[in-house]
Amino acid sequence: MPAEHQPLKDPVCGMSVTEQSEHRYQHEGQLYYFCSPHCKIKFSANPGHFLEPKSPPQQDLPAAAGMIYTCPMHPEVRQDHPGSCPKCGMALEPELPSLDEDDNPELRDFQRRFWWTLPLTGIVFVLAMFGHRLQWMDMATQSWVEMVLTMPIALWAGWPFFLRGWQSVVNRSPNMWTLIGLGTGAAFVYSVVATIAPQAFPASFVSMGRVAVYFEAAAVIISLTLLGQVLELKARSQTSAAIKSLLGLAPKTARRIRADGTEEDIQLTHVHVGDILRIRPGEKVPVDGVVIEGSSAVDESMLTGEPLPVTKRVGDKVTGATLNTNGALVMRSERVGSGTMLAQIVQMVAQAQRSRAPMQRMADVVAGYFVVSVVTVALLTFFGWGLFGPEPRWVYGLINAVSVLIIACPCALGLATPMSIMVATGRGATQGVLFRDAAAIENLRKIDTLIVDKTGTLTEGRPAFDRAIPAQGFGADEVLRLAASLDQGSEHPLADAIVRAARESGMTLDKPDTFESISGIGVRGQVAGHQLALGNTAMMQQIGVLVDGMVPQAEALRTEGASVMHLAIDGQLAGLLAVSDPIKNSTLEALTALKASGLRIIMATGDGLTTAKAIGTRLGITEVHGGVKPADKLMLVEQLQKEGRVVAMAGDGINDAPALAKADIGIAMGTGTDVAMNSAQVTLIKGDLRGIAVARALSDATVSNMKQNLMFAFFYNAMGIPIAAGILYPLTGWLLSPMIAALAMSFSSVSVIGNALRLRTSRSIIK
Repeated sequence: MPAEHQPLKDPVCGMSVTEQSEHRYQHEGQLYYFCSPHCKIKFSANPGHFLEPKSPPQQDLPAAAGMIYTCPMHPEVRQDHPGSCPKCGMALEPELPSLDEDDNPELRDFQRRFWWTLPLTGIVFVLAMFGHRLQWMDMATQSWVEMVLTMPIALWAGWPFFLRGWQSVVNRSPNMWTLIGLGTGAAFVYSVVATIAPQAFPASFVSMGRVAVYFEAAAVIISLTLLGQVLELKARSQTSAAIKSLLGLAPKTARRIRADGTEEDIQLTHVHVGDILRIRPGEKVPVDGVVIEGSSAVDESMLTGEPLPVTKRVGDKVTGATLNTNGALVMRSERVGSGTMLAQIVQMVAQAQRSRAPMQRMADVVAGYFVVSVVTVALLTFFGWGLFGPEPRWVYGLINAVSVLIIACPCALGLATPMSIMVATGRGATQGVLFRDAAAIENLRKIDTLIVDKTGTLTEGRPAFDRAIPAQGFGADEVLRLAASLDQGSEHPLADAIVRAARESGMTLDKPDTFESISGIGVRGQVAGHQLALGNTAMMQQIGVLVDGMVPQAEALRTEGASVMHLAIDGQLAGLLAVSDPIKNSTLEALTALKASGLRIIMATGDGLTTAKAIGTRLGITEVHGGVKPADKLMLVEQLQKEGRVVAMAGDGINDAPALAKADIGIAMGTGTDVAMNSAQVTLIKGDLRGIAVARALSDATVSNMKQNLMFAFFYNAMGIPIAAGILYPLTGWLLSPMIAALAMSFSSVSVIGNALRLRTSRSIIK
């Protein structure tokens, strides 16, 4: 076999690679292949010409060629495998997820550590609280039992926390993991020493027959932290759902017409620019291109937000992932792969999500200073007592330093924000408002500008019959009944709206004797002995029906945002039928309340500017942007942000996804698409804009509650740390036992939890 016809073989695994391989990329005019993502060596179409890792830039490679993991808080951290950020300890996440099922190794690991050690934590806690009542175990033995049970918790379950704490020290970026590592480590090490060598401690630290130990503090803190990490990782995994939903819109295959006229179904990844593709009724458009044969109504609502299908004829552009309804089309592909509009929307959503910093950034900055202060005080306490205190000086120094670290343990500080968030999200869910993360709750109160989409947000999002205007000599009911009778044979959404309206009015419809659908312009047939034609102006011209007498009425309806159809009976114009997307009943009330609260309201829609202005006028919105594409909405958000505005975006369609992700707060309608809801931080379950007022009130109450919780946490630390260091000893002879330190720490946690629970019944939140 000649060399040029020999099949390509991957030198890593020996698998054959054909020219139709889905694993390929083009760089500098050369096409390269590789058999699968796990094979690192790429090779060209010339057998034997293998290319080692020197490959094109990452953005030119398909997603399957390798996954990059990055930190949401530190985008500069990038690696090719899962792990944690060396700067903040946050779990890394894929830069661009795929449709394949993700197996989050860190989530799985934390779940295993949590569930395996939770029973041990429960036993240690019960022993610490009620063990002194046991008649068959002395307190010294109980300390040994607690130590044995706590060791797996501290040395295995809590090991990732100690590792992250150590990394924070090595990288000089102290954060919450530093505090957790110090607090739990100090409690555990102190307790181990107190159990093994109790004679090293002064008699004043002996209680109920043993030196007080704090294994339960270390165990409970580690278990609670593991639980918090599991919940956080599950919540963060939902951020990729938007991109997965977008990727899932594209069809898996395309039907290609060969040069000889035969047809074949091929994988979407095998479609090239210039290929001729057939799109049958009910199929999705595979890639972006131009129609070269046929006509049909294409439902573009998933990308443009326009609820009414758009007629496509020869020469018109079609977009990948849109739905062909009732006609057959032949198209020529013009943009494939990463060049399609859908792929660009995916990239915009991914980029906007990565640019959004979590709320924990500020907490980590504060925690960094707090860690340095606590460690400094602990060291000063240790050496101060060791050098200048009474005998046994160094023992006193060790005990007091441990007391400082225990009372400064970040349990209350760590619970301050999450507890408020947990209660607030529960309260919001009962009132139809879903928050995706803590940052959304914190930032919603700050918004001063609200951008709203039209279709599905201000309006119902589905066609509905508006009215029938009869020509002279005909009645409105007659026009509607005959049009509905004819439309019974059509599958077009506009026809469905007309038929539904007639039936809801109790009209008796006649069965068409004949029916013909003329794609793109309308339908015609015979009903009750009359020749009927229902369609647009082009159809009326085609059958020779004059429409000049009703042009003003038709234009007036279009100005109001309606789609207009003409009905001809036996060659004579009988009237007009208007189908529109009705405004939601709650929209006007919601917008009035939001404007009264000081919000600047802007409407941005993919509909034409005339329709957009008509809706804006009816709703009192003076700032209207019509005919905007997904990228235009994104640019509008960015422009307002550059002006210093805090922007919220409310929408329900895929075309809104990039803007929802980029806005300071994205608000999705629960009645809209999954992509919109997954891109947004806030979802209004009922699709009612009045929920924004509820969400803002909840945001205000929650932030106030978090500030109160942080005040409690810092108050106890501010009061407890100096006392634990022994500042009162020269005056009163008092020393703060680690037991009292642990009690104070627990009391601060109880205060934080109790205060957070007040949000469940707060009257400041609108019901």
